[in-house]
Amino acid sequence: MCGRYTVTHNVEAIARRFDVAVPHIPIPPSHNVAPTAGVPIIAVEAGRREMLYAQWGLVPFWARDPEIGGRLINARADTLGEKASFKYAFSRRRCLVPSDGFYEWRRDGSVKQPYYVRMRDSSLFAFAGLWETWESPDGSPLISCAIITVEPNELMAPIHARMPAILKPEDEHTWLFGYDRDAAERRTRPTQSDLRLAQLLRPYPSDRMEAYPVSRYVNSPANDSPQCIEPISLN
Repeated sequence: MCGRYTVTHNVEAIARRFDVAVPHIPIPPSHNVAPTAGVPIIAVEAGRREMLYAQWGLVPFWARDPEIGGRLINARADTLGEKASFKYAFSRRRCLVPSDGFYEWRRDGSVKQPYYVRMRDSSLFAFAGLWETWESPDGSPLISCAIITVEPNELMAPIHARMPAILKPEDEHTWLFGYDRDAAERRTRPTQSDLRLAQLLRPYPSDRMEAYPVSRYVNSPANDSPQCIEPISLN
């Protein structure tokens, strides 16, 4: 799973990287994004890319209680077309979740050691995500998102059994806008377009990434500073 990540670049850098306008809502950088936090996502609205502010933890449009979002921070790539919580968003509401690194914990007996994982050049990248808009009883909207997970690559396998689905830059546009569908295809579930999109969800090349141990300081969501990503020695 992916339970914590970072977005240390500012909103202007995110806007440049993903070719969107800077939103009017301030979105502060974070060294320790935790579930239910507000995060930037890149979604398609009215046929164009936009940066939105979303709760991390997907609340399906049909949900009775928004608390369900705390349990839906991740979506397994292999069951997207089957799970009621995700299949509508997978077909119609895919998004990019900007990040510059994520945390995972390696279990060693009773001890869980946190690791920070990022690109070798510390650059921004995009998790493959899903998003939804849920309407409260008073009519106010809640935008929310989930991060898709896949099998680990060679770098991640010794640390954890899953990793977030990181899209190659050349696949980001396709993930957002999808493939063309004809009328007959729209009547089937899953569609061939959905199956082709699922092929974009695979472990990211490990030779472009690095991982190193960090302090258990990051374990507390209240701690959000550069100290979270500082490497430590395990000797």
